Amino acid sequence: MIELVLDVEQYDCPYIAATDEHDVAFSTLNWEFDRTAETLETRMVVDGSDRATLDAGLGTLPEHDQILEYELVAKREGVARIRSVIPMTDAMDVIQTHNGYISGPFHIESGSERWQVSFDSEKHAEGALSALAADNEFTVEAREELRLGEMQGYAQSVGAAMTLVDGCRDLSKTERRTLEAAVDGGYFNRPRDTDLGGLASEFGVSKPAVSNNLRRGQERVLSRVVDVLDDIDDENQK
Repeated sequence: MIELVLDVEQYDCPYIAATDEHDVAFSTLNWEFDRTAETLETRMVVDGSDRATLDAGLGTLPEHDQILEYELVAKREGVARIRSVIPMTDAMDVIQTHNGYISGPFHIESGSERWQVSFDSEKHAEGALSALAADNEFTVEAREELRLGEMQGYAQSVGAAMTLVDGCRDLSKTERRTLEAAVDGGYFNRPRDTDLGGLASEFGVSKPAVSNNLRRGQERVLSRVVDVLDDIDDENQK
């Protein structure tokens, strides 16, 4: 499998047009190609430098002739979640025609789009890049050939990463903020740059309270780390 990371400028992409005009960025949560209808449905997180900028960027989407469906799912301050459907762009069509597929989330900012795409063979990858160059500006930021054994390791790494992500999601807001402050403040350095008293003052709570929040946060994250280590040991014994 050939995996490519591309930075693409698509002139027929409404999201790129929005980032050209406003200081917003789009990151995909989920995407789905409909090969029959030749459309792409996405759910995205949209970040704006502030609420007004976010509103202005989002306002360009329903008016764009490449937006077939648009729904604002949620919005809070400078962040929104949207669902939209667009026709297949020229660059997407090239990837599809050459048997390529999106293999990772994509990010759109400052007029360009970062793609992670894969091909089953070198021939298909080279054909896609050659065709893509005819009508699109792009750069290949990374290229990697994954063999079968490496693909197995890659899949296992993704699973381990998701286990750690789930552990972070389990944190309460207070636990997360306490851990972040402890790391940023140097609580875990040797010697320490801050102590429980410093953290307690930062949050306006007692030392026992900040100690409990820190301990609970560590327990939640470290329990997931131990799960990952156990999975690694199991794989090494196979």
